[in-house]
Amino acid sequence: MLYSIIVAVYNRPSELQELLSSLCKQTFTNFELVIVEDGSTETSKAICDAYSDRLSIAYYFKENSGPGPSRNYGCRRASGDFFLFLDSDCTIPPHYMQAVHEAIEERELDAFGGPDKEDDSFSDIQKAISYSMTSFLTTGGIRGGKLRVGGAFHPRSFNMGISRNVFNETDGFANMRFGEDVEFSIRMIEGGFTVQLVSAAWVYHKRRADLKKFFKQVHNSGMARIDITLLHPSSLKITHFFPAAFLAYIVVALVYTVFVPEGHLALFPLLLYIAAIFVDSLIRFHSIKLGLLSVCTSITQHVGYGMGFTRAVIMRVILGRKRTAAFEKTFYN
Repeated sequence: MLYSIIVAVYNRPSELQELLSSLCKQTFTNFELVIVEDGSTETSKAICDAYSDRLSIAYYFKENSGPGPSRNYGCRRASGDFFLFLDSDCTIPPHYMQAVHEAIEERELDAFGGPDKEDDSFSDIQKAISYSMTSFLTTGGIRGGKLRVGGAFHPRSFNMGISRNVFNETDGFANMRFGEDVEFSIRMIEGGFTVQLVSAAWVYHKRRADLKKFFKQVHNSGMARIDITLLHPSSLKITHFFPAAFLAYIVVALVYTVFVPEGHLALFPLLLYIAAIFVDSLIRFHSIKLGLLSVCTSITQHVGYGMGFTRAVIMRVILGRKRTAAFEKTFYN
């Protein structure tokens, strides 16, 4: 089986170089690489040329359209039997392709997703963000390798694979700026395809490098959740309301603290939660600094997602603003 690894890139040549370097170290080598430059002003062409003697690389440049349509563009030009999607800010361990191949062959998978981890080389803030995205205390562990949290497993596009047949039957990712991978996963599952987690096929995912960028990312994810719900109403679960409820609790608790006698007691559950995150991160990283940073990134994650979710409910549900290309570009910026 030939695999096509498809990477949509936008102004990240240095990150792509790290990914290509990790691909050169794979123990399973029956794959090609399709790089789709999504309208970047800082292109990766020179990086791809530098690795062309070690990897089978096809490089394409196109106008900016977002990651989903760019991945579809790559699929239509790929030669493989199975398409793998990796984000440009990921690197992979040497066994990654072997683990993917064995799982697909043994389980007869139509699609799969894998978890992500932090590498020792990551900065402290990147490790803390990785904690917030993968910990059971923050996301239920759905990105850290858990098989099932309140429903079927939904692969994420930073580490995801589909068969050529799945792409032909579904036409790939929807034309959405955010949430396109979850929406695609829902359609695959509803279509009866075999979609599973391959826990041995993890990636090292750097994610955002500071709290401001991380806040914007999770804020957009919260808004995208409502767009996904409007397309697939049954996909909305009670867990999706938790960050918005957390945000509402913080606001109410702070008001109680200021205006109500003994109101500071309302903050006690928050302090317990913060302590749990700190201890859990301390055990994971053996670092007080990372424990404190993990508290900051986890609160940022919940507040950012909750604000985005609430904003989308107001804009898309209450006010009935329709999703158009112009609206989406303004909405998510």
